[in-house]
Amino acid sequence: MAEPLQPKSFKPEGKKSVSKKTKRESGIPKEVANRMAKRIAITTGVPTFSGMSVFIISYVIVSKGIADIPPALTLLTSAACFLVGLLGLSYGILSASWESSPGTFLGLENISSNIGRVKDAFSTLNKKV
Repeated sequence: MAEPLQPKSFKPEGKKSVSKKTKRESGIPKEVANRMAKRIAITTGVPTFSGMSVFIISYVIVSKGIADIPPALTLLTSAACFLVGLLGLSYGILSASWESSPGTFLGLENISSNIGRVKDAFSTLNKKV
């Protein structure tokens, strides 16, 4: 009796397949990532919460008859808050200190060096492609 055909992926039991999984290493140290996350939570969270609150406050003011607020004003105010939140995202990332010390409260001194890091990362990426 003939042996059944084996699928192409069949490997004899005597040989073990070697997995070539490589651990992807992050270029951002964990403590720096935590600093970034804290800054992002504040600089994006507060304006985003404010942008949502504008709708609620505007609704309450209009529904109680306190004032007549044009819908366009509500929309523009909310959009401005969300725009500030978007800028806060970039600021939160770029103002985090990469040193062992957390840096100053605002982190303005770290922005230029972090922009340089971003440029270096993209130039390295472009060279690989």
